[in-house]
Formats: sequence, structure tokens, C-alpha cells
Amino acid sequence: MHEIEYPGRPIDRLYFVEEGMASMTTTFRDGAQVEVGMFGYESVIGVSALMGTKKSLNRVFTAIAGYGYSCRVETARREFELCADFHKLALRYVQTQLVQVMQSAGCNARHNFEQRLARWLLICADRVHRNAFRISHEFLAAMLGGGRPTVTTIAGILKEKGLIEYSRGQIQILDVPGLRKTACECYNVIRHHLDNYTEFDTGIPVPELSR
Repeated sequence: MHEIEYPGRPIDRLYFVEEGMASMTTTFRDGAQVEVGMFGYESVIGVSALMGTKKSLNRVFTAIAGYGYSCRVETARREFELCADFHKLALRYVQTQLVQVMQSAGCNARHNFEQRLARWLLICADRVHRNAFRISHEFLAAMLGGGRPTVTTIAGILKEKGLIEYSRGQIQILDVPGLRKTACECYNVIRHHLDNYTEFDTGIPVPELSR
């Protein structure tokens, strides 16, 4: 696990993920954390620094190993102020990040744990371009705001349905269409915006996406 941002620390670099996934969490006084954002190959981690943010409000860290690139905020800001392609893409990504956060907030309040876990696994697989990755039950519990026993129970249900397989922290999605049926509508909404953030959104209801 690589620490990228931490609450109260200055944001001095932007990160561009090429492979793997990072998570952004809100940390509470008792030390508990809940995931409020996910970063994949489409992401610009630290983009808020281009809008004037000096210090991070959240913790950001790698959740699935991979690689990427980084640059100093000053360098990115000079490019951003040219108002060319990087400027437009960064702003569109900010919109996408807001959509993801707002949809996830509504999802956490509206949908049950099985739907949310299915949604999280699918989005994760989409971001890393593979259906198998190492994720512990403890990590999933923290990210989804539940307890480890809840994750174990729900993961067991998904396993019994033949949707996933897991062993020693390794999770593999076996039935993507089946898992999509289990996931809530939020999966399609979030995936649509993440996959198409370089285009302006029309506001038209998101269609079912093929895979």
C-alpha cells in the first residue's frame, strides 16, 4: 500500500494511474475510514490542487498494486493555466469525480450491502481491466462502511450463486452478467461517467451498458 495523500498534509504532486487502483477515504475521529472515491486509469489524483486546495482533506492510497506517473503541482498548474487540452480534461474529470461521490452517497443510503458489494467489485474490475485482484475482507468492510462479518456473509452468498470466487484475499469475478444483475443501478451510472468523461454529458438517462 502506497500513501498518496493524507488529511492535513500539503498536496505537492499530481498522480496519473496507468494500472492498478487507488482509494480515497474520509477518516473519522475514532480512526475509522469509509471510501468516498476510487481512482483508476482515467484519474488525476490531486486535481483539487489546481482549483486552489493547499492541503488534502482525505486519505488517498493504492488499493490494488500497479504503476503510474506523477508531476509537481507547480508544473501541472502552469499547463492547466494554458486553458488547452489538459485544462478541459481536468475539469471534466472533476465533474466525473463529483458524479461518482454523489452517486455513491445515495447508493450507501438506499441500497443493501449485497448490491453495493457487487457494484464495488464491478467498478474495481473495470478500472483495473481484470476480473481477479487481491482485496481482503477487512479492506472491503472499511471501504463499504460495514463490518468484516457482514462482508464475509455477503461474499459467501455471491460465491454460492457462482458469481465470484475468493481465497486468501484473492477475489475473482466468475459471472460478470450475473454480478451486474445483482448490483444496483448505480453501477451503470458511475461506469458511464468514468468511461465517457472526455465527452460532455447530455443528462439523458444512462442506458444499459454491454461488456
